[in-house]
Amino acid sequence: MGSGGVLSRLSQLGDPLERLNKGIDFEMFRKVLASGPSKLPKGAGGRPPCGYVLMFKIMILQRYYNLSDDQVEYQVNDRMSFMRFSGLTLADAIPDSRTVWHFREQLSDRGLVEKLFEVFLEKLESLHLLTSVPLQSSFPFCLAGQR
Repeated sequence: MGSGGVLSRLSQLGDPLERLNKGIDFEMFRKVLASGPSKLPKGAGGRPPCGYVLMFKIMILQRYYNLSDDQVEYQVNDRMSFMRFSGLTLADAIPDSRTVWHFREQLSDRGLVEKLFEVFLEKLESLHLLTSVPLQSSFPFCLAGQR
């Protein structure tokens, strides 16, 4: 089964990340994201900068699935649903764990991480994509209709 068949099957199974992509226009976060990290090159070589929205989606995956920087790098490389949610294909370069860490630190230094997630959670609630989470849960949010 090719990647198209896998993605179709994930859709049939009710991929919650696909529902997020359909329900939220992540471009609404671009302006706030662009006010945070700088993409200035520090010298010759290195990886090209990653898109702000892509990096924010990776941060969402980290929170939703409680993943470390190393694990989110691995999981985005490994999981078709994570790639689709992030807008990546098998041919794309995937941000490494250091890039994820650096992006989050730059947002954090400017006090933007909690602001972004506050707006994100409000959007989830307005779309009825958020369900209540028990207080003892380690997950910061839970999508409605999850199995």
